[in-house]
Amino acid sequence: MKSFVLIASIALSATLAGCVVAPAGPAYVAPAGVAYIAPTYAMPGPGYVWAYHPRYGWGWHHPVHGWHRGWR
Repeated sequence: MKSFVLIASIALSATLAGCVVAPAGPAYVAPAGVAYIAPTYAMPGPGYVWAYHPRYGWGWHHPVHGWHRGWR
């Protein structure tokens, strides 16, 4: 019985070792017909994603800190 539990726990550990959870998508998704504009400067920090804002256009957005450079 001990060997079965050991083998099962090793198999489970090996299976879950490579799991990667994709982060949630951007806060704002560009509507149809909006052209993609590539970033012109580097990502300001970890957690930022390049996203579309309906009023200001493309920019860096963080789920906690909001829009980089003060967009509201």
